[in-house]
Amino acid sequence: MAELAIIGGTGLTTLRNLEIDHREVVHTPYGEPSGPLTFGKIRGKEIIFLARHGYGHTIPPHKINYRANLWALKEAGASRVIAVGAVGGIHPDMSPGQLVFPDQIIDYTWSRYNTFHEEDLDHVVHIDFTRPYCEELRALLIKGAQSAGQDALETGTYGATQGPRLETAAEIDRLERDGCDMVGMTGMPEAALARELDLCYATCAVISNMAAGRGEDKILMEDLTGNLGVGMNRVRTLLEEIIPGL
Repeated sequence: MAELAIIGGTGLTTLRNLEIDHREVVHTPYGEPSGPLTFGKIRGKEIIFLARHGYGHTIPPHKINYRANLWALKEAGASRVIAVGAVGGIHPDMSPGQLVFPDQIIDYTWSRYNTFHEEDLDHVVHIDFTRPYCEELRALLIKGAQSAGQDALETGTYGATQGPRLETAAEIDRLERDGCDMVGMTGMPEAALARELDLCYATCAVISNMAAGRGEDKILMEDLTGNLGVGMNRVRTLLEEIIPGL
């Protein structure tokens, strides 16, 4: 049974060198996941892969069924989840194409289903979210990046915004004042839901662009796509480095 799941974000709808065994349509109490779960092997290690935005990249961040996605992966046997996602860089040390392994997150999203614990409860459930990412899995990602010679930042605070529009320069100024180093649209409620299911969850973020007001006057989609191509190739190399040892 595959214990490792990989959630692919923008730019990562397939995995290189994934020997696909089968795909499985999963139904959950929370509706349908973003697509079928893909079961396969990378360098002999069984994994489960799911494209967060759908395999055709058609589901916007605020419409993703995060509860169904995490529930389906858990039911399929996953205990560890590596979540890959594109982010905008806020911190001046960041550059497009770089990898970052955040260790904190601030949630600015709204109106998303953000918990499994809201119906038919016999008691109120509070999870500890002091450290929102699994440190064990983060350490493996960091070690893997070092072994692969990847340009990666080992810490950072992820600001999760609603999307699907990009942020204004003033909003990025606010996020920076709040302590955010990067901005993305899918980090929450995914991380919190993983914690509710006792999944060891960590994010591998790819800087697709510098955030509004931190680079060029206008963020161009062609630049973003090119940077993601570079960054996601680094992600694939990183995964092939660490997966055999998991």
